[in-house]
Amino acid sequence: MNGRIIAGRYELATVIGQGGMGQVWTGYDQRLDRRVAVKLLRPDRMAGTEDAADELRRRFVRECRVTAQVDHRGLVTVHDAGSDGDDLYLVMQYVEGADLADHLAEHDPYPWPWAVSVAAQLCSVLAAVHAVPIIHRDLKPRNVMVRPDGSVLVLDLGVASVLDADTTRLTRTGSPIGSPAYMAPEQAMGGAVGPFTDLYALGVVLHELLSGDVPFAGSTALGVLHRHLYEPPLPVRRVRPEVPPALEEIVLRLLAKDPQERPADAQEVYEALAPLLPAPGRAAPGPASGPGPVGPMNPTRPFLSPHAPWPDRSATAPAPGWGPAPVPVPVPSPAPPRAPSSGPDVAGAVEEVKRLLDQGGVTQAVDLLGAILPAAAAEHGERSGIVRSLRKQYAATLMDDGQYRRALPELRRLVDEYAAETGPHAARQVLRLRYDAAQCLEQLGEAVGALNEYRDLLPRFENDPEDPATPFEIRRRTGHLLLSLGDSRAAHDTLVALLLDAERLHGPHHPLPTEIRRTLRRLGEVRA
Repeated sequence: MNGRIIAGRYELATVIGQGGMGQVWTGYDQRLDRRVAVKLLRPDRMAGTEDAADELRRRFVRECRVTAQVDHRGLVTVHDAGSDGDDLYLVMQYVEGADLADHLAEHDPYPWPWAVSVAAQLCSVLAAVHAVPIIHRDLKPRNVMVRPDGSVLVLDLGVASVLDADTTRLTRTGSPIGSPAYMAPEQAMGGAVGPFTDLYALGVVLHELLSGDVPFAGSTALGVLHRHLYEPPLPVRRVRPEVPPALEEIVLRLLAKDPQERPADAQEVYEALAPLLPAPGRAAPGPASGPGPVGPMNPTRPFLSPHAPWPDRSATAPAPGWGPAPVPVPVPSPAPPRAPSSGPDVAGAVEEVKRLLDQGGVTQAVDLLGAILPAAAAEHGERSGIVRSLRKQYAATLMDDGQYRRALPELRRLVDEYAAETGPHAARQVLRLRYDAAQCLEQLGEAVGALNEYRDLLPRFENDPEDPATPFEIRRRTGHLLLSLGDSRAAHDTLVALLLDAERLHGPHHPLPTEIRRTLRRLGEVRA
């Protein structure tokens, strides 16, 4: 396949990474005369049926659109994305440097100020992506690059999201997305993931940098998972007494079994690390133990010499590395939205939104709805049926675009409006909108709030004979949220009861009971 042209402009050169789901190639952008990295994914190999492959392609476009919202110096830039024949492709910047796993191997023992500097930079990236919100789900040294100037780049942002079916985080083979050694217990057991999941992985990475090994190793994935669940991590000062006690405490908090006992967010972790960071202008610790030069690929360099010129790459740079990070997909640009003339053309805007959504322009549809709403409210009144219909479409489109943080207040506003009315239609709207709001909470990592809302909604939906599917979905989500909160017993009981009811209604071979059995089988193996 050497010499293949992707999307009419990217010439593939050499395979530099390969796995069961795709390949990473060195490449050449013929239009802009630059080197690039191209990641190819094969939907037909990741999905059992053609319908599932088509769904994966749609999720790919959506996930790339969502991750494109993140602009941070610690993320690899993605130049292009789309589909070419049977492949999905991501075109990324060429990255000089080494991945963190190789960097650790070359500098063992890894100086603890280097580990602090790497972790602080990762906190900055995680804080940015969690704010969208996006969960990385597969943070590990192979997905982190150290550049010649010591800055850190995070790779593969969103890949696990693209491959996930939904909140179950399972592939079609029933295996969790991610790497077992770095996987939080709630993620491995199929529970809901959130920012706390990435913080646990950060704790594993930091433990590995300081001690030279991951906290929980084993010959099988199940054995590793069992240790994650039930064994305390070895405090790093037993291996490296020179590590400051405060740093050991940070690692132990990140590796807490209960997600609620971990730091609240990446910002809190950064603030805890900040006193341990080197001050600008001081000598940098070298690979041995004493101070050393602020040379290439020293992770303290961004803190010791901020904004300083890069080292001479021609003399010191290692062999080039490549970093795939699934971020953006520039969706084919539809015609620009129509601008209102004398007044808001609400009907025209609605038709334009429909056209944009049909063509995959979800982000443009969000912008158009957000722009037309104030004008429509001024003309028709905030409580008019037209404005309410637009606001519901706006909230739904925000959710479709992955903008749960913006969708949540819109949904709550609609709930309040419908709750002030009487009649069965208003009551039904309140339930549906609250259900959507609960999903937003779940996606934002607010597991306790989402769980409480689902529990309150379940009996109300069960009394609706016209909607038998939603109660099952609420119960499934409740089980996975309980897993994410560490309550495996309650999760087990919830899912067992759901399995019996799902088999009674759908039969044993329906996808829902099949998925529940996989989760229960895994949970039972781990608990045993």
